[in-house]
Amino acid sequence: MSVDEERRQVELVVDRLAVEHAGVPRHTVEQIVHDVHATFDVGAVRDFVPLLVERSAKQKIAALTSL
Repeated sequence: MSVDEERRQVELVVDRLAVEHAGVPRHTVEQIVHDVHATFDVGAVRDFVPLLVERSAKQKIAALTSL
């Protein structure tokens, strides 16, 4: 996966999670997704990064909304 494609996929993750968690401000969802995405910067294999980002971000948003 190219860097541009990965970025596009991560932005789609933001869009999906913003809709799924409409009660959470979009900028909060964006920040969580981008923070999670940054944790994968060291990996050489990038094919599954968007999926892993989405899963981790979902957990963080769910924890935030359950407070």
